[in-house]
Amino acid sequence: MWEVAEALLEVLASGGRGALATVVRTSGSVPQPAGARLLLRADDTLVGTVGGGAIEHAVLEALRDARQTGRSQLMSRDLGYDLGMCCGGRMEIFIEPVEGAPRLWLFGAGHVAVPTAALARAAGFQVTVIDDREALNSEDRFPSCQRELDDPPTFLRARAAGLGARDWLLIVTHDHRLDEELLELAVQQRPRFIGLVGSQRKTFRLLQRIGARLHAAASAAELALDRVYAPVGLDIGAIGPQEIAISIVAELVALRRGHATDRHLRAVDDVRLQRLLRAERSG
Repeated sequence: MWEVAEALLEVLASGGRGALATVVRTSGSVPQPAGARLLLRADDTLVGTVGGGAIEHAVLEALRDARQTGRSQLMSRDLGYDLGMCCGGRMEIFIEPVEGAPRLWLFGAGHVAVPTAALARAAGFQVTVIDDREALNSEDRFPSCQRELDDPPTFLRARAAGLGARDWLLIVTHDHRLDEELLELAVQQRPRFIGLVGSQRKTFRLLQRIGARLHAAASAAELALDRVYAPVGLDIGAIGPQEIAISIVAELVALRRGHATDRHLRAVDDVRLQRLLRAERSG
């Protein structure tokens, strides 16, 4: 039990995603009692057991599914009838994904950032606001959030190498030049998500220029656009900062939970943008 608990704390502290199986009810002859646990870590290693054999194999498949989709389930198996095990009892096992709180790095402290930070906090994200304007990046505007009074590109450069699957980047600055600089830095790293507030036209223009520069510098054969959500948010007809914040955080939640939707505003799949980026690479 202690071994599973310690391993679970390590998963949560690292920000990786795993999945946990807990035997919640048994009847008849079973290999493990209620309370037995099996943890699947992010690196695919296992800690603990729910009984071995066919039942553990079935649980392992369910754990991998939960880790991938982010969805929980209560599975029930008759060990003899369903799995052909000689025990002959019955087990109910709760399967749940486990992961540390995702980190949302919010670049910009303007009017959209305030409701977005509040909603993201309520949705379970650790929020850090990065802006060098002390009057805007204040505790009054961003309660319960970490705040960094720093130039956003400088801050991102200093931490870029440590970004990973736990990190979600949202660019909402007041300056198109800053947006472009931040986006160029972000697409060369491996965060889980890169979001940019702006129009489709702005997205096309920024990505075309960034693609041309990276290609000319031979620093990237092509942009890793699969993580870029620009324009950011879901298409809910949002108007005004509060509604835009709802659109953005709804997208974060959908992606975090593995919920497929066709409501993303992102333009990176647009054939016109793909054509422009291919033209830049073929130069």
